[in-house]
Amino acid sequence: MLWKAAVSVSKGASVSEACRGLGVSGQSFYRWRREYGGIEVSQARRLKEFERESVWLNEALTEKY
Repeated sequence: MLWKAAVSVSKGASVSEACRGLGVSGQSFYRWRREYGGIEVSQARRLKEFERESVWLNEALTEKY
């Protein structure tokens, strides 16, 4: 979605118009851009995978101790 909003903005739409067209808030757009702005899709997927694994490992350690 970040990419679609960025394309709309580059074509002259305002951020609020682009977000409205995608059904997200401007705040979500800026948060996504801050978090994922400089990475490729495959890198974002890998990041999410590592985050899920981290949560699972933390839960496993918490249950053990």
